[in-house]
Amino acid sequence: MPSRSPLLTRLCSAALFTLSLLTPEAARAGESWTRFLGPASGHTDSKDLPLQWSETEHVKWKTPLPGEGWSSPVVAAGQVWMTSALDNGQSLHALCVDFATGRLVHDIEVFRNAVVPPKHKRNSYASPSPIIEGDRVYVHFGAMGTACLSTKDGKKLWENREFVVDHQNGPGGSPTLHGDKLLLAFDGTDQQYEVALNKTDGKCAWKTERSGVAKLAAKPTDMRKAYGTPVVFTIDGRAQSLTTGAERLYAYDPDTGREQWWIDYPGFSNVPLPVSDGKMLYVCTGFMKPEIWGVKLGGAKGDATASHVVWRQKTGVPDQTTPVVVGDRLYMVSSGGIASCLNTATGEIVWKERLGSDFAASPLVADGRIYFFDTRGKTTVIAPGDKLEILAQNDLADGCMASPAPVGRALIVRTKSALYRIEK
Repeated sequence: MPSRSPLLTRLCSAALFTLSLLTPEAARAGESWTRFLGPASGHTDSKDLPLQWSETEHVKWKTPLPGEGWSSPVVAAGQVWMTSALDNGQSLHALCVDFATGRLVHDIEVFRNAVVPPKHKRNSYASPSPIIEGDRVYVHFGAMGTACLSTKDGKKLWENREFVVDHQNGPGGSPTLHGDKLLLAFDGTDQQYEVALNKTDGKCAWKTERSGVAKLAAKPTDMRKAYGTPVVFTIDGRAQSLTTGAERLYAYDPDTGREQWWIDYPGFSNVPLPVSDGKMLYVCTGFMKPEIWGVKLGGAKGDATASHVVWRQKTGVPDQTTPVVVGDRLYMVSSGGIASCLNTATGEIVWKERLGSDFAASPLVADGRIYFFDTRGKTTVIAPGDKLEILAQNDLADGCMASPAPVGRALIVRTKSALYRIEK
């Protein structure tokens, strides 16, 4: 039997990691995309996705969206859900678009704010992404509230507005489902903690103050915040929820909120999610001077910084987008448009090239390609490998702050002003 090429080996390895490390939903990724970055951290088993498109080519439909929102679209059962903010953040909405036709089916005001907190000009008041599960969709607006809606009629089933922190720059991190709980991170300038809500009624199941609060107390207040999204991995045979907070990666038991271990790093305003290939974790440390760290999986207890950090890389690291792993290579793009390929074992740079000038959406691995969507309307598609090989560059009228959702043979792409179904 002929030997497999290195590229094929890496792609097969990535597929095996996706199906074994994460939830069973990963096997259905081609049919739905139910949460931020999908069930397999930016990987999909969708086939025959479009390689090239424009405003006039391979656009099945384009739907203008009301308000402003950077939440990524989620898709299931023929529905596309997102959030949006109108009236300068006073009115927070959930939007539902029909997958087949692009028709706006629901535009629901979830919350109304008499007083609107401040936000960064680059952020929106509707940046956290929803989660669909069965006939429910969970929407989150950070400290402005969390709610559960019926996907059938948009009726609000419950809401929770009891967790209030000062995000300073507006909401960022998305929720995560685990079993019967909805996991949420609240890392503000004033308070830092994580909570789990009972998904049936929205009541608090547990709340855990960050163990690093004493360390953060010595920092300026604007260096205590983070915009992390909890990610649940199976480590040492049990579920562990990992969240990047300011100065520390936290690992919790998602059922009880009990802290399992942590890694200390220099950094705050964390956005990228931790990712894994089943052998190591890859963690971006934050804003201003971001680093990416390779962390050994398994056996961590308490402070695991000295025992489990294998390598550190300081060049070209993202502070907004989440990297993707393909085999023994890690691919990432900085907000300034520098794309890099790293050796996952050592953190050494294999190649580093400029793709553009501004990126906020996370890359997507699909059908032997990696898609990079920038904030100015261009998508660059590359082939995974040890040199940069650009397969296509495509332009839309507006750019992406949200990450795409692949469903079947289609890409659901949210730009700053519209939602597209792109399909051959």
